[in-house]
Amino acid sequence: MIYTLIIVVVTALISIAAFNNEELFNKLILWPRKMDNVAEYYRLLSSGFIHADWMHLIFNMLTLYLFGVAVEKIFYAMDMHNLFLVLYLAGIVVASLPSFIKNRNNSYYRSLGASGGVAAILFSYVYFAPWTKILIWFIPVPGIIAGVLYLLYSAYSSRKGNSSINHDAHFWGAVFGFVFTLLIDSSHGQSFLNQLIHPYF
Repeated sequence: MIYTLIIVVVTALISIAAFNNEELFNKLILWPRKMDNVAEYYRLLSSGFIHADWMHLIFNMLTLYLFGVAVEKIFYAMDMHNLFLVLYLAGIVVASLPSFIKNRNNSYYRSLGASGGVAAILFSYVYFAPWTKILIWFIPVPGIIAGVLYLLYSAYSSRKGNSSINHDAHFWGAVFGFVFTLLIDSSHGQSFLNQLIHPYF
């Protein structure tokens, strides 16, 4: 679908450009200590368009494409196509906020990557198709179970705090994606609950 492809292409182009441009990289990255001025708050969003390396970029964009196409089709069928873009971009911002708040006085902290937006899309997918299987290390797991495990792991890893991965962004991006989709769904969660109590494998 159109928005998913545009996001993938734009993110890839900006990320690749930043790989070889330190000035651009530093201007876009989430850097809380440099964000004392409101004019720097754009980093809450811009950090979602750069990545640490090729593997980081490919993994995020592949996940986005696989689930984004499916979610965008559903939004299109609901006549809410433009809200797909809102879901993704707002997911990046919302997922960046906890890291920004927690690390405002940490001169060494940086964060980057589309993971918050990707997690928002992934959990929107889980909302619409909770029993559809998702591959985790090549093992098919129902989406709702994979989602719960993902949240538990992200919360645990964030509290442990000894990783370079921004688990806060994963957690809050996922929560935002699910809640956002719940709020815009005209059934107000009824369709999700109906699927939840009628599992299919």
